[in-house]
Amino acid sequence: MSYDYSENILVQESAGNLLRDELGWDVQFAYNTEVLGKNGSFGRESYRDILLTRYFKEALKKFNPWINENQIIEAKQILEKRLSTSSLLQINEEKYFLIRDGIPVTVKKPNGQTETKKATVIDFQNPNNNYFLAIKELKIHGELYRRRTDIVGFVNGIPLLFVELKKNTVDVQNAYEDNYTDYLDTIPHLFYYNAFLMLSNGTEAKVGTLGSKFEFFR
Repeated sequence: MSYDYSENILVQESAGNLLRDELGWDVQFAYNTEVLGKNGSFGRESYRDILLTRYFKEALKKFNPWINENQIIEAKQILEKRLSTSSLLQINEEKYFLIRDGIPVTVKKPNGQTETKKATVIDFQNPNNNYFLAIKELKIHGELYRRRTDIVGFVNGIPLLFVELKKNTVDVQNAYEDNYTDYLDTIPHLFYYNAFLMLSNGTEAKVGTLGSKFEFFR
């Protein structure tokens, strides 16, 4: 049985349809169809990009009417900034607080002095105000390796959901041991912002968080 028939069509397509039909996500397919560039499919400049700047900037403008272009650039820089000595979990925690509480940007007051003001990136009070995008078969390049993910879910351009799928004859634990752990090593930057990890073989699904061992997935 081919990969396309067993996994991609039966499991991946079903998962995508669920996100689209039941949860209202915009579901797109990227493999061999994505066009890179600012005006491309998702606005990615390269396969290394995991923050979709196009939708991130749109959300900043929508939720923060006061924000200007310089502040948008500053917000992006702050969200993407990380210490090279930080662990993946430390980076993830830092991003979590910025996403939850807002990104501090510089505001110039009429008297010439400056202060910081937090820019909202997700509307937690009104979920329908946000843009939910699920991309199937997204190419992601790391420092040395190249991978293609099953489904990555973006909220306002921020990759918060990772879904790894196996065909229904494979134990769901294989998605954790064979794929997820490999991605942690080869494309760790995909998980800087991650909030939810989902593993499934079409008949069984497990949900967990970054850093959790498989036995803690539920």
